[in-house]
Amino acid sequence: MKEAAHAYAALGWPCVPGAHVGRDRACSCDRVGCPDPAAHPVAATWAIQASVDPAVIDRWWTERPDANIILPTGRVFDVFDVPSEAGAKALARLEAEGLAVGPVASVADERYLFFVATRGAPVDEDEWWSCHLDCSPETVTETPGMRWHCRDSYVVAPQSVLTYGRTVGWIRPPENAPLPDPLRLLEVLADACETL
Repeated sequence: MKEAAHAYAALGWPCVPGAHVGRDRACSCDRVGCPDPAAHPVAATWAIQASVDPAVIDRWWTERPDANIILPTGRVFDVFDVPSEAGAKALARLEAEGLAVGPVASVADERYLFFVATRGAPVDEDEWWSCHLDCSPETVTETPGMRWHCRDSYVVAPQSVLTYGRTVGWIRPPENAPLPDPLRLLEVLADACETL
């Protein structure tokens, strides 16, 4: 995990330690009935702690060698999170049409994570996308199950291990290349989600 966290830091992607599968329960956190076992930050202050500093990363993963890796979104990248069936369809279409795809991860063969350029924090907040896709996807009938992780959100990173031996891995690993424009991918991903 430490090596993977260092690799993200080398890309300029801040990360923080996440919970991991508990020894005698689903999650290492103290929360009874954790709703997202092994897939959330350890600290409530994750947003301000996220770092690319190698010394900080060494300390964190030396103290918690089993900690999963959490990547905050809305800083260097945003992430479209879609059901795996829709993700596979969208990826095939994007590649067939020759569109820039960028990194794509698989969360336990259940979800695909498409990493895209972030919209950041525009000066004019009226230009900011409301993030209903991030907080309540079940209310977005046009894009069932789709989430847009941007500011104040995060994703669990590849190399992380979830409950029941499920893992997070790269389908298309990151490279030192510009991330694709989110609006170009959004249409293809939304179309794929509508077919489910």
